[in-house]
Amino acid sequence: MREQPSFRYYASKQYLLPADNIETNRVNAQHNIVNNALNGRLHVAPTSLTTGDRVLESAAGSGIWALEFFEQNRADGIVLDIESIDISSAQFPCAHPPQIHFSVNSIVNLPNEWDNVFVFAHQRLLVLALNDCLWHSAVSELLRVIRPGGWVELVEIEARDFRSWSVGRNSTKLASLINGLYDETTVIGNLSVYLPEVLKNAGFVYVVCETKYVPIGGEEDDTPHQVTDIKGYSSELWREVWMGMEGPVMEVGKAVKTVEEYKALVQDSAT
Repeated sequence: MREQPSFRYYASKQYLLPADNIETNRVNAQHNIVNNALNGRLHVAPTSLTTGDRVLESAAGSGIWALEFFEQNRADGIVLDIESIDISSAQFPCAHPPQIHFSVNSIVNLPNEWDNVFVFAHQRLLVLALNDCLWHSAVSELLRVIRPGGWVELVEIEARDFRSWSVGRNSTKLASLINGLYDETTVIGNLSVYLPEVLKNAGFVYVVCETKYVPIGGEEDDTPHQVTDIKGYSSELWREVWMGMEGPVMEVGKAVKTVEEYKALVQDSAT
């Protein structure tokens, strides 16, 4: 019998990463990496917000982006009304300003009453959650809920570009395994090419794709909002990304047969 993964909580079979305390710590560290890649910014869309504007955060996770975005604007005298949604409440913060509303909702099926209400919508790193059909549904829903003249910002990673994976001696083997998992789950990896066309075809105008490069290896940078020489994933954090996919890898079960075999492969690929 094939060995089953242990102790990690997955909110959905469609999403390849877990929703637990370990993942919360990882995405909070990753949040700073993304901000560094954006030169210390929480977003790049040229928004012009005023008090009372409604903002949507999709794939909220721990809510770290919404919390910082709210405080950043409040420091400038702008108090926003933010809807933060995720398919699971497992990572939602216990405490937050009353103007930030956390709810269990999916970007592919938003509440009907949200028609044309948001000035800005922000979504980060759903590459491992949406296939072609779901991406079209998500983009359609974003278009429905954003106000005319509003902005949508999608922050994603190239999931199939493994040129930068040469971190450890088994990186190529791990990349092959993960690509096989993507094929099984119909993950779309080349989002920088795919998404602009989907957005344009849905009716969005002024679609811009901005590319940033994030290094792998070295020390982890834990200084929020300061652009430093160390901007990328530490080996440990990079390893946590792939360890989080232990469940789906073992369920597909084509390249490795035991959890320990997979852990050893990841270890040798991230050091």
